[in-house]
Amino acid sequence: MSLAIFLTVLAAAAMHAGWNAFVKVKLDPLHAMAMISLASAVFALPALIVTGWPRPEAWPWLIASLILHLGYYVGLSGAYRRADMSQIYPMARGGAPLLTAAVAMTVFGEHLALPQLAAIGLLGTGIMLISILGRRRGAAFDPGALGFAALTAVMISGYTLVDGLGARAAGDPHAYSAALFVINGTPLIAYIALRGGRDALTAMRPFWLQGAAGGIMSLGAYWIAIWAMTVAPIPLVAAVRESSVLFAAVIAYVWLKEPLQASRLIGCGFIVAALALMRLA
Repeated sequence: MSLAIFLTVLAAAAMHAGWNAFVKVKLDPLHAMAMISLASAVFALPALIVTGWPRPEAWPWLIASLILHLGYYVGLSGAYRRADMSQIYPMARGGAPLLTAAVAMTVFGEHLALPQLAAIGLLGTGIMLISILGRRRGAAFDPGALGFAALTAVMISGYTLVDGLGARAAGDPHAYSAALFVINGTPLIAYIALRGGRDALTAMRPFWLQGAAGGIMSLGAYWIAIWAMTVAPIPLVAAVRESSVLFAAVIAYVWLKEPLQASRLIGCGFIVAALALMRLA
């Protein structure tokens, strides 16, 4: 992975942590994610007009990605209702690069050198340590939160692989990304409107500005990742992207006022070492 791609994916990781912080504002997490996905679709529509729809080979991947993203929204919102961002975010992201690497290599024939594999393992270990060592003092793990976080990790791994391969099949990662964000923009908001009616939409209205900001960050973060997976190995892009937990830890401490125990520095050290090894490998 070149330095330019590496730094670009790191920037995407920072944006990803930013939009996840919005999900923890004083609004139901599923409603917040619906606003973000709708805003992303609005911002992606002009790009789709320029790029056009991707070629037919990409559509099975797009449909699979839509289903996996819906599972991701359910898992992440369920986890955020039960625990802090600083605990859930690393749990959800930590297992994803390990799963992605395993499936990409065994099923889809992606090749990684031994140092790259070691870096991915080191990264996953650091991320999980942040979550395990970083929970509030005296707080027990919520089994429900753990279950939802595990579901989220599986969905992340699934849609990462699907979108990386789909963008390659599309022949144009930008057309694929634009189409994905546009078709992904309405299912959640439609579900909320049907379930909660006008009251649910009214409750969301004061947060549209934050939703637009989250939508821009979500769009930029994943668009970069999809492009990167067409020019670099999917497991490596997925792993670098999960360094977003470093940015998430800062956001959770500074903005959301969640505690930052010194023990988390151990996990952060693992992640920094993993990124250095990944870049040098």
